[in-house]
Parts: sequence; C-alpha cells; structure tokens
Amino acid sequence: MALPASAAGAATGPFSYVYDDAAGEPRVGLLADPPSLECITLPEVADPAVPPAHTPRNYTASTATVFAGADCTGDYFSLRPNGGHASERLKVRSVVFS
Repeated sequence: MALPASAAGAATGPFSYVYDDAAGEPRVGLLADPPSLECITLPEVADPAVPPAHTPRNYTASTATVFAGADCTGDYFSLRPNGGHASERLKVRSVVFS
C-alpha cells in the first residue's frame, strides 16, 4: 500500500496573505505546505516598521493560528483548516500550524 507523498510534519496545502510592497502596492504572499508546529514569521512583514499583513486564507489541512506580532507573539486568532479566512481587519506577522 502506498502512502501519499507529503513532507512529514507539514500542513499540506497553501496559506496566503496580503501585504504591501515597498511602493505600497498590495501583493499576495504564499506558504505552500508549511511545516507544522513551527512558528513562521512572514518574511515580508517581519520588520515592525512595515505594515503587517492581512486577509489570511488557510487552505491547509491544519488549523492556522495567526499572531499580530513576529515570532508568534501578541494577539492571536485561529483559522479553521480547508478554507478558514479573515478580512483585511485582521493584522498578522506570524503563523503556526497545528
């Protein structure tokens, strides 16, 4: 019997978010099959001097808990697996997948 080919400890599927580039234009960031149980600071918004990302969409098979601060600090909100999302009002800088 063959098992599906996926990385061990990965939250299979994509997670996306919106951030503003240096010119202030909105861009979409994507984490494809991110690791589970590891805090991921979103690279485009790691610097506290830049505006945080927003509009997260979780299409992974795991719950995504997003945080207002880098390194999974500050206020947090959980997005359900397979389609959980939030509006542009939810500001995020990091995420961890269950």
